[in-house]
Amino acid sequence: MRRELRIATVGLAPERATPLAPAARLDTLEDVLRFGFAQRPAWELADVVVQDEFTHDVIVNAAAAFLVFDTT
Repeated sequence: MRRELRIATVGLAPERATPLAPAARLDTLEDVLRFGFAQRPAWELADVVVQDEFTHDVIVNAAAAFLVFDTT
């Protein structure tokens, strides 16, 4: 299994990207939701897009930007 996390900050001002940096260290969807819901303001689960029976894209509104997590 390969784990690759990155934050694309194209067009995002540095002061808005900096608070998102911890998201690159989250390992599981549970980590994402626990961390995000603990933020102030709390992240909002925007959508879950089912790709197939094993893969889902989880879209989170993190106030400064939308984050997309690919989960398998």
